[in-house]
Amino acid sequence: MVESYSRRNFLQAAAAAGALAALPPTVAAAATPALRAQRLAWAGVRLQLPDATLFLDPLLDRNVWGDALRDELVPIEAAQGARYVLATHRHPDHCDPLAIRQALGSTGTLLMAAAAGIPFAGEFRFRTAPLYEPQILGDFTATAVPASDGYGDPQVSWIVSGGGRRIIHCGDTLWHGAWWQIGRQFGPFDAAFLPINGAKFSWRKPAADVSAVLTPEQAIAAARVLGARQIVPIHYGVKGAEGYEEIPDAEASLIAAAKRGGVGVEIAKPGEWLKWSPNR
Repeated sequence: MVESYSRRNFLQAAAAAGALAALPPTVAAAATPALRAQRLAWAGVRLQLPDATLFLDPLLDRNVWGDALRDELVPIEAAQGARYVLATHRHPDHCDPLAIRQALGSTGTLLMAAAAGIPFAGEFRFRTAPLYEPQILGDFTATAVPASDGYGDPQVSWIVSGGGRRIIHCGDTLWHGAWWQIGRQFGPFDAAFLPINGAKFSWRKPAADVSAVLTPEQAIAAARVLGARQIVPIHYGVKGAEGYEEIPDAEASLIAAAKRGGVGVEIAKPGEWLKWSPNR
């Protein structure tokens, strides 16, 4: 089921945001609920507000990676209030119907980029999101921005605002030229959820010995361009998958590169909630 975009809802949300911005800082802070963020398995993230839950790329299907994924698969709890799932692209480790079904229940909405088409036809309430067009999702606002997939398949990154914070979630993108435009238009960000495993794959022939996902050093560069206060690394920890090779010790490499680049890092294991940057 495709959910139509409501201009009335957009105008109402914009008016509410404008009214909030006009309040004195102390009043505005008191009126804005704090956003909580939980890292899930692999590339998954859960954003929690009192009356709404939003999942990005949740994963529950152990068969996607088998024993090669060392992450614990975090349960996708049925939350109260409105429920949403944003998928960066259609690959099964980012668009898992098992996880989406559990996250949405019978009333939630799945959003994907317009270029990705409509997966699972008729199974979920569904909305397409053109690039740079804000989607009002109850207490959240989500915007799809450019990303680049190692296969050349349609992929986006998601910017989500809510509860007085703004994050960007980048699926498994590689380095591309839109980072500067995204940073100028939407930054700074309280947190950037960035892939770091620099994966190389040999499934497509002839194989190329080039990373098809951000390396730790590239993730630091992206965070600086985006104006991210901190990186929360995602999309690493697969070992032994046939034809799939990660940079060894990606987490340690990220921390070392972050020290050189002056970017904050928060390592959140699957199931842990973010502490957020101390300067906010």
